[in-house]
Amino acid sequence: METQNKSEKRIKIIYWIFTLWMSLGMISTAIVQLMKHKDELANFTNLGYPPYLMTILGVLKILGVIVVLIPKSPLLKEWTYAGFFFVMSGAVISHMIVGDSFGRTFPAVLLLVLVIISWYFRPSDRKIFLKN
Repeated sequence: METQNKSEKRIKIIYWIFTLWMSLGMISTAIVQLMKHKDELANFTNLGYPPYLMTILGVLKILGVIVVLIPKSPLLKEWTYAGFFFVMSGAVISHMIVGDSFGRTFPAVLLLVLVIISWYFRPSDRKIFLKN
């Protein structure tokens, strides 16, 4: 029983470290996008996206972080993780398609990995259990 409690505690620590890191990354990129920072605007233009997409993604990232961090609402959390996964995998693919260097692609790769790890290690009270 004590081994199980240690394992659960270790999983919760892993979850919170990666979730907070992911949240910080999402919030910081959202702020840069909402401010339409010149480097981020150039990045979006280079990827072929319209500037107004920065506002949409910035708002949705902030809302997504709120959903991931608040207790309850496991279905909404699943949708949020799916949205984060699609946005970040789309960013990685977009960078690869335009031939960006690894240095320019790495932040999107890192956020994608953080999303996956946070989702994987989420505690049972943040998961959906389907009943047959």
